[in-house]
Amino acid sequence: MIYWKLFLSFLITNLLGYGGGPATIPLIQTEVVTQKHWLTQQEFHEAFAMGNALPGPIATKMAGYIGYKIGGVFGSFIAVFATVVPSLLLMIFLIGLLHKNRDSIRVKRMTSYVKPTIVVLLGLLTYESFSNSFQDIGALQVIFIAVCTFFIMGKLKIHPALVVLGALIYGAINL
Repeated sequence: MIYWKLFLSFLITNLLGYGGGPATIPLIQTEVVTQKHWLTQQEFHEAFAMGNALPGPIATKMAGYIGYKIGGVFGSFIAVFATVVPSLLLMIFLIGLLHKNRDSIRVKRMTSYVKPTIVVLLGLLTYESFSNSFQDIGALQVIFIAVCTFFIMGKLKIHPALVVLGALIYGAINL
């Protein structure tokens, strides 16, 4: 039964998540943290940070991790499969239609209307992450990490994976 729940959860979030992986992250968060209680908010944010540090699509990495945590190797396979199925089916059945209408003003307008929604959802995810961090480790630590991250990534152009690794080490030292 857990495999069916995993499949439906990831299938539905990825059907509704128009705009790719970043658009589905808040939907996945709502599903696995708020509704199903498979992960805590902290676990989700840690998985999200690690998923961002690794190469490849974020939604499939999140699905693989959450599926493995809930249902082992088969659960990981089911969650990743459910994540990929909507895109695969749309590519197979709609690619010709989209290609034919690629210059249509309606298609361009539809895409431009979805972008602000994605920005708001990602902003909400960021706000929740900061809010939880303020509660868990305090304002001073959050500000220190944010300033260091801005400097390291913005000025020194260090890869995000190394920044996440540095934050993990910093967190381990400050336990």
